[in-house]
Amino acid sequence: MCCRILLCPVLSRKIRRWSCRDSLYFEDGPDVEDDEPLDEPIDNDQGDRIEIITDGAVGQVEPQKRITTKYMTKYERARVLGTRALQIAMCAPVMVELEGETDPLVIAMKELKARKVPFIIRRYLPDGSFEDWALDELIID
Repeated sequence: MCCRILLCPVLSRKIRRWSCRDSLYFEDGPDVEDDEPLDEPIDNDQGDRIEIITDGAVGQVEPQKRITTKYMTKYERARVLGTRALQIAMCAPVMVELEGETDPLVIAMKELKARKVPFIIRRYLPDGSFEDWALDELIID
């Protein structure tokens, strides 16, 4: 079973706002030149058989019909902690009160213990469908 971590929309807006405001831009960077044109016409042999799906929930299993375990796996825990620690290290907003902690991994563990990590775990199933689990729905050992 494979999983993917999704950002909650509120946090991703905060991080995007932060990164636009506080990023450092370097004036003298190396210029990269490509010989290939940026926009090339795409030949479409299939004609009208292309289908655009606008609903992002295609293949999603309803929360009442979930079949995977409600326990967070050690792999999901490691990925959540690593991803959140990286965000905290890059000055993302912290969701818990700090009591002198400076290590991003310790802060991420504290957030996970308080169930304040703003992630959704997407578990893919063999048939191509997936289940989305919020971290406050999972049992963390």
